[in-house]
Order: sequence, then structure tokens, then C-alpha cells
Amino acid sequence: MQPPPLPTVVPTSAEARLTYVLRHFRQAYEAVPHVSIGYADTQPQVEIRMVDHGFFAADAPYPAEPSWREWAGRRLPVFFDDQPERPLLEQMPEGRAQINADLISAAFYLLSGWQEFYSDERDRHGRFPYSASVQHRYGFVAVPVVNYYFDILKTAVEHATGQQLQPRRWAGGAPFATFITHDIDNLRSAWKQPAKAALQRRDFIDFGRQLWRHFTRPDAWDNLALVRETVAAYGAKSTFFFLPEHRKAANGTPNADYRIHRIWPKIAEAIQEAEVGLHAGLGAASHGGKLKEDWLNIPVSCSGIRFHYLSWEPRITPTLLSMNGFTHDSTLGFAEHFGFRNSYCLPFYPFNFAADSFTVNPPTIQLYSLKPDAPVFHTLGPNNSIQTSKFLEIPLNVMDATLHHPNYLRLAPDEILPALTPMFQEIERFGGVCTMLWHNDHFDPANTTTGPRQFAELMRYLCSRKTAFVNGQDICEIMK
Repeated sequence: MQPPPLPTVVPTSAEARLTYVLRHFRQAYEAVPHVSIGYADTQPQVEIRMVDHGFFAADAPYPAEPSWREWAGRRLPVFFDDQPERPLLEQMPEGRAQINADLISAAFYLLSGWQEFYSDERDRHGRFPYSASVQHRYGFVAVPVVNYYFDILKTAVEHATGQQLQPRRWAGGAPFATFITHDIDNLRSAWKQPAKAALQRRDFIDFGRQLWRHFTRPDAWDNLALVRETVAAYGAKSTFFFLPEHRKAANGTPNADYRIHRIWPKIAEAIQEAEVGLHAGLGAASHGGKLKEDWLNIPVSCSGIRFHYLSWEPRITPTLLSMNGFTHDSTLGFAEHFGFRNSYCLPFYPFNFAADSFTVNPPTIQLYSLKPDAPVFHTLGPNNSIQTSKFLEIPLNVMDATLHHPNYLRLAPDEILPALTPMFQEIERFGGVCTMLWHNDHFDPANTTTGPRQFAELMRYLCSRKTAFVNGQDICEIMK
């Protein structure tokens, strides 16, 4: 599937990149002290090497191959590093430090999703594919590289100020947070696969038995109360994303197998006070009218969203979400692999290349600085703006289907926790948010590959690490 054509895009200036990155750096740590950070021409306390690459004035999706640097026991890809023979960080006298790679540009490239916006690669569902990403090309999808860049910057700031910076902490001093979510695609279809299998093997007795159960018993996937109670047993909160579109997409891909208005009283009783979000139907990620229609068809007020099939068109979707007033989205993960699609383990505000979300007028003039009680500003000319989306992105780290689906990783049940543990450890290290998607149909005991037992193993591990369980609104309040 082809993406929409590129809109007219103004080159992204060094000032805009610096502002965007430092805003997120300040959110990643507790009480960042006042310190100036920038390129040499501003004579800051922490100097970032500016690499003359011209990359952000053009529309290529991929920069030159990164160098590989050692930092904190991790081998890191560093983009825009033209002097890899020099030390990555030099701590100099009089509270000054120098970073000998353009980490601001490198962090901006990954966090902003530049590669997705400028690449024309899309899969049959219109998604930017994992196979086209730098994360896949260089093998770092499960490493939050931007957080490591921030750790380098943190070390420089600590040298410049003499103050230690601590990663963000969550409720009760928890070292990281976990966001448990459920996309409700199917409530009535548990019988279909067994019935189809019986028919294929010409077992008409079993086929009749499956039909009889379908018409006389509750469907095994009509289990929202069980889902909520299972999650609550771990002291966690469920967030349910409901899909109001029941018609198939134009290409035949299914949406919901239920009509939400007809069964909402039953749903409301099952989920009780759990958080509700919109699971926008296929096509809504690129069509404002369709998105608005889906949102209005959710019977209760909600401000969070995740798109069905993780649909996301980077040239359109951020603008639609900002225009419609959503507070948060949790779509941005790769369906094909667990990890970090934007190489970052904290919620962030997506960069919007296609639309100016706000403009500072009159121009605000200030050295690139980090103050604990004020946002980061830069000098803005009369026609400049900072293109930051208004909604918070809570990245999706792992989806049940990713782990065993024949098109994806095909992990055996006992391989799942060992495969995910290093990713969980990275999130804990940087005080991030672990976002899990476990569909309600995967709570069916008949699922022995990514079912209740595997979910329980993951939850027991997360509980053992003293995570704080949160929902979307909790995250939005904390990140303010």
C-alpha cells in the first residue's frame, strides 16, 4: 500500500531539534538543575558537537550508518558521529563538558520518527514495516537508544552542575510503571476456529457440537469480567480499547465482531470502573471523518486511543489526533517485534512534521537551558514554530500476537519471559513505562501459546520488580 504524498515540509532547524530533545530530556529525570546545553556558537556549559551533515534540510529517510560506541556496558549505535575516534564525553575544568557526537540530532532522528515520515515503505495494512526500520537494519529494536543518549547527557549535566540526576520515579517511589491494555476486537468468535477445523477434517459430529455450543452457551471470548478480575488480582489496572466499527475494511480485513451499542450495558457491567479508550477502526488513522465517527460511537467519554491493527500514517495521524483533542495514544509499537519503535522507553510528544501545533509569538529569546521550573525555549524568528503534537504517545512495547503469530516471532511458550526480560530490565533502568497489549481472546484457557499462563508469568515477573501499575490518565497526569 502506498502512503499519501509528502506534504510541503520546512527543513527542521538545529534550534527546533534541540528544543524538542531537551524538552524530553527534562521530563526523563527528577529535578533537572539549571544548565545551558547547546552547540559551540552559544558557548554553553554542555557543548554538543555539531556535525555538518545537512540531513534535516532534505527528505532522505535514513542517515549514514551509525558508529558504534561503548557506554555503560552497552554497545550503542550513534548517528551523526563524524569523529568516532574521540572520546564520546569529555569532562573539562570549570564545570564544562563536551559531547563529541551530535547526540541531539541522533536523538531527534529516532524519537521524532523521521524514518517513518520520509520513507514510502508501507505494508499491506498501510503501516511502516519493522523490516524497513533502522532498528531492524542495525539490530537495536529492544534497546532504548535515546534513553542511553540521555544518560550520556545526564552524566555531562552532573559534571557541569555537581548535582546527581535521578530517573523519573512513579507512585510510591516505584522504579518503573506498567500499563496493561486490552484491544477488544472479538467477543463472539471463539467457536469459529474449532468449527472450521472440525469441518476441514470432516468431523461433522464435532462441527455440530461447536455450533450447538455457539447458540446455547456464552462465547469463551465474551470474558471481559474475567480479564478485569485477572488483572486486578495482581494489583493492576485494565484499560479496554473498544472497536466501534463492525464492518470489514475495504480490503476485507475484519473490524469488530460485535456491535458496541447493542451490548454496552453488558460490557459496562463487566468492566465496571476500568478505563475505556477508543480502538479506532481500519481507515481512521488517515481519515478525520472516520476517526470522529468512531470516537462518537463509544458510549462513554474517553480521551485515549489505539488504532486497530496498529494502523498509523505518520504524514496524517499526528495531525488528526492533535486536532481532535485526544490526550494520549498507545499505537506506536512494531507488530512484528517487541521493543521500542522510537527507541525510547518513556511516553513522549510526537514531532509533527506536517503541521505546526503551536507557535510562540512574540519570539522568546533565551539560551538553550534547562530550568526546573520552566520549559526549554530557543530563539524563534517571526515565521518559526515548534512542531510538537499536543497528545502524549505511550509507546506499545509488547503485544501477545507478536510473540507467537506465524507471521511474527513464533516463540515457544517457555521462550516468552526470557525473551522479554532484557527489555523489561531496560525499562526499569531508565524509569520508563512498560506497555503490554493482551487481547481478551488470549485469556481463553484454550490458548496455550500466548494465553493465561504466559500472561501470569509476565505479571509475576513485573510484580517482583515492584512496578507501579497505571492507566493512561495516570500517565498523562504524571507526565505533566
